[in-house]
Amino acid sequence: MALEVVTFGCRLNIVEGEAMRRQAQAAGLTDIAIVNSCAVTAEATRQTRQAVRRLRREQPGRPVVVTGCAAQIEPERFAAMPETARVVGNAEKMRAATWADLAGSNSLAAAPDGDAADKIAVGDIMAQSMLGSVESGRSPRQTRGFVQVQNGCDHRCTFCVIPFGRGNSRSLALEAVVSQCRRLTEAGTREIVLTGVDLTSYGRDLDGAPTLGRLVRAILRALPELPRLRLSSIDAVEVDDDLRQAIATESRLMPHLHLSLQAGDDLILKRMKRRHGRDDAIRFCAEMRSLRPDIAFGADLIAGFPTEDEVMFARSLDLIAECGLSFVHAFPYSARPGTPAARMPQLCGEIVSERAARLRASAAAAHAAHLDARLGRPLSVLTERGNTGRAEDFTLVRFGSVVAAGNVMAVTANAADERALLAA
Repeated sequence: MALEVVTFGCRLNIVEGEAMRRQAQAAGLTDIAIVNSCAVTAEATRQTRQAVRRLRREQPGRPVVVTGCAAQIEPERFAAMPETARVVGNAEKMRAATWADLAGSNSLAAAPDGDAADKIAVGDIMAQSMLGSVESGRSPRQTRGFVQVQNGCDHRCTFCVIPFGRGNSRSLALEAVVSQCRRLTEAGTREIVLTGVDLTSYGRDLDGAPTLGRLVRAILRALPELPRLRLSSIDAVEVDDDLRQAIATESRLMPHLHLSLQAGDDLILKRMKRRHGRDDAIRFCAEMRSLRPDIAFGADLIAGFPTEDEVMFARSLDLIAECGLSFVHAFPYSARPGTPAARMPQLCGEIVSERAARLRASAAAAHAAHLDARLGRPLSVLTERGNTGRAEDFTLVRFGSVVAAGNVMAVTANAADERALLAA
């Protein structure tokens, strides 16, 4: 048997999954499976439970440890599964002592036959007030380095359960972020991605309240040898002046922003308890495009939110074109336990599914237009495993010949399929 880490969900979970792998290996836990769960949708939670059962079925003697947001929010549910050996909270999973304690006891082997409550090692995530450095290192499976600079969220969108899995917003000290980026760069990382739950809230809890823009400029100033710096999902209403200036002037800050938009209708946005309106989103994209003409936008959009009618939904469809979105993550609304939106009048499942399908179709058409606009244009591409790569604006490029991962190449593509540009 071998150590296996199965990660669902966001880039933050990817970072933490690699950190857990390193900690478990250092503790000598080479014969367990760790499932790092996501709770953003009911489907994500279902997939976690399915993975737990599969892992136990494939190797019956190997203990399965469940952690992540779904485990933090519903520990009793996962502890009740006979396949689960231990349920570990989001704070606890980042402590080396957690894995050392598991390695030094017989609890993993004994837990499945005992009381379900004995399996749970989940603390109060809301009591966490500081963020420590999560050292995931440079994984041989990745061409990018991911750095967690922020965790948790102080906002309470009515549809979102994630604050209850991640706690309140907390940031990693600017100097610690720069040091971690330096270690990754010295190890050969060509692109670093800054990650967080609410990335643009970075720094509010730190002395001096440094902003995300200030952090970006500090990294680029300290590491002139780093070719690429990229941001994960951001909230447009929180973008600060330093970040605007960096987007406009720093060529090594990649021209790609993934926006947490969620909907295109003002009343639905209000019922979601979002802090922006439709016009704010359109205006922000126009402003960023004026500062950086080569920029590309992604966004999260939800179909079928409670009380959404056809006119309201049409405004979300129209937002793809009005903001010029190229990469859209379209989600069917999923009621999450304990959230205000779960108590609102729900749409029937058929309507939600049908609208999600239409949203995905519009997103696919927008992405096809994005690819078509880049045919015949020179692009700078960071190569990845599987003879693929990403352009600066995050466009996927697929090569027709073998290319080594981890190189920045000049590429011109003259064809595309539904997902990627095709290069020789």
